[in-house]
Amino acid sequence: MIAAILSLTILGAALGIILGVANKFLQVEGNPVVEELLAIMPGSNCGQCGFPGCSGAAEAIVDGSAAPTCCPPGGKALAAAIAAKLGIEVDLSGMTDDGPKIALVAEELCIGCCRCSKVCPTDAILGAAKQIHNVLREACTGCSSCIEKCPTEALVMTPVPVTLQHWVMPKPLAA
Repeated sequence: MIAAILSLTILGAALGIILGVANKFLQVEGNPVVEELLAIMPGSNCGQCGFPGCSGAAEAIVDGSAAPTCCPPGGKALAAAIAAKLGIEVDLSGMTDDGPKIALVAEELCIGCCRCSKVCPTDAILGAAKQIHNVLREACTGCSSCIEKCPTEALVMTPVPVTLQHWVMPKPLAA
């Protein structure tokens, strides 16, 4: 019994040291600008920008193959922050920024087909087959990928309701 425990401990320690050394010598350096852009992006990986997740969009923005305005959930604020980070000019006049939105299910129209829950990247839609679905407010990122899949148009995008947890004090008017 002691021999088995001792041999597994030695094996685990040896493999851990080998992995640590391999990590040190085989480490791939990433682009630090891409990492900075990833830190300020929403991180919902919704695919609205046409890239496979936020990391793909950040790489495309740094490479110059995508505009800083390609992220719809980020809106104007994110586009301005990306442009400031990269030191480029960006035209924000063509962007609409309606604020954050979440999906809402009209219960009288939902037939429980589960198409919306299959395409939700954050699993924010709850429901079973032939049952009315519901959207978890905290988990919905507002990507609107579920809207296109609903055959009865039971899902709509609504502004995030103001609750005690989400309320933001408006800035006072300048005198």
